[in-house]
Amino acid sequence: MDTKEQNQFKISKRVKSFSYAVSGVKTFLKTQHNAWIHLSAALLVIIMGNLYHVDIMEWCMLIFAIGLVFTAEALNTAIEYLTDLVSPSYNEKAGKVKDIAAGAVLIAAITACIIGLAIFVPKIYLSFH
Repeated sequence: MDTKEQNQFKISKRVKSFSYAVSGVKTFLKTQHNAWIHLSAALLVIIMGNLYHVDIMEWCMLIFAIGLVFTAEALNTAIEYLTDLVSPSYNEKAGKVKDIAAGAVLIAAITACIIGLAIFVPKIYLSFH
């Protein structure tokens, strides 16, 4: 197969590529306990969003924040798998790679919390006054 054939757009290749991505999401959700915690938090945010009638811009911010956390966690998981593959025994640099990737998840989660607090604290406060 020449390069021109490899670079051709084919629906069947896109469908196959999509199925690989879906498989990755399934594996991520089935195997990562932190993903379950993020999923629980996301469901709580969605419930609160409905209870407190957030507007469309607030929904966009909340959806973005949820997506940011899941993306960071999925990338962290991929980096951990790859690091374990290329450095199965202890390696200080491999450990730093994993720590930095985990730190990215923490940054995303803190950002999502700040967005959630900015949206929900005023609504909760007003509901009690």
